[in-house]
Amino acid sequence: MRFLILIASLLVPVVAIADTVVPTRTIRAKEIIAANDLETKPQKVAGGVSDTEVLVGLEARVALYPGRPIRATDVGPPALVDRNDLVVLIFDRQPLSITAEGRALGRGAAGDRIRVMNLSSRTTISGVVRPDGNIEVK
Repeated sequence: MRFLILIASLLVPVVAIADTVVPTRTIRAKEIIAANDLETKPQKVAGGVSDTEVLVGLEARVALYPGRPIRATDVGPPALVDRNDLVVLIFDRQPLSITAEGRALGRGAAGDRIRVMNLSSRTTISGVVRPDGNIEVK
């Protein structure tokens, strides 16, 4: 980003530099990011994260390498359900409420839509991961 600054009736172009967050070590995909894994460098990267506090506690979606900028799309909320986990399937339309046991066919965080196999019928269905780790079938 360029700015022009007026100094003694002269316009002088100045380049603005912002901080960008980079890892201090290699962070593998599916790892939770800690505060000591991050540092800031004075550079501006399109889509790069500039605040370390935003990243702490999130999960790396891809491998993050030391010194390379972290983009917002490289991280996300931690997964609550992993592939092959046994989960509770919930169908709730008042006054009818049904629960069943299922096996997750993917991994996901709260709010993610994943495929699940109903263990009693062997039917594959989709549902949304709830904050408690159960799957809500719609």
